Amino acid sequence: MWENLAGSLTTTTSSIERLGIEEDMKRSKKYTAAAEKVKKDHLYTPLEAVTLAKETSTTKYDSTIEVALVLGVDPKKADQAIRSTVNLPHGTGKTARVLVFANGERADEARAAGADIVGGDELIDEVSKGRLDFDAVVATPDLMGKVGRLGKVLGTRGLMPNPKTGTVTNDVTKAVNDIKGGKIEFRIDKNSNLHFIIGKVSFTATQLAENYAAALDEVHRAKPNSSKGRYISKAVVSTTMGPGIQVDPNLVREPSAN
Repeated sequence: MWENLAGSLTTTTSSIERLGIEEDMKRSKKYTAAAEKVKKDHLYTPLEAVTLAKETSTTKYDSTIEVALVLGVDPKKADQAIRSTVNLPHGTGKTARVLVFANGERADEARAAGADIVGGDELIDEVSKGRLDFDAVVATPDLMGKVGRLGKVLGTRGLMPNPKTGTVTNDVTKAVNDIKGGKIEFRIDKNSNLHFIIGKVSFTATQLAENYAAALDEVHRAKPNSSKGRYISKAVVSTTMGPGIQVDPNLVREPSAN
């Protein structure tokens, strides 16, 4: 009996493995077919790039469209550690879950603005123990002394509130509305790269191009005075599982619109 059972399990496992391999092959074929539509080493305009990204999406779900920039700055230098926010004109296609650390009247204002999670000391304690069912965090200045102790939980995930990004504020209504309305934050990594999203495949190409332009405008505005040489050396647009499409780093909008 045990031998028969073992044989059945082996057969089942093999079938599962084959299905997995077949799915991987299907995904690989889709990706290869999509990648063949992209001209290697060609620099597309922003509108051309987002249009092609929509066409080369390989997933059945509404994929996110992402942008990756390589900047000519040194993130090890404090004045070149770029970090900023921008309100995308057409949003991101995702409604962020916002947590607000606030008490009293400010907490009431946060709830009225549509914050998903609001609280003071008890909520800080919950987050310290690993609660992470949120996408963005706002805090009033009076609670930052305690919120600052959550660095290991929030800081490592890029969620720590910061005055520079408008997430440490008494105007919690504006902060929540901005985030819910499509505000994104970008922060340079140790390799001088910036990553951010500009929408979904379901967006029109024009909406995506306008979101791209808004984000690039802010990236240029955040350029450090001490930065020398070429500021944006490479720009790539892609869907979550799609091929990378190089954008002319000198273009923020279509040539006729620049």
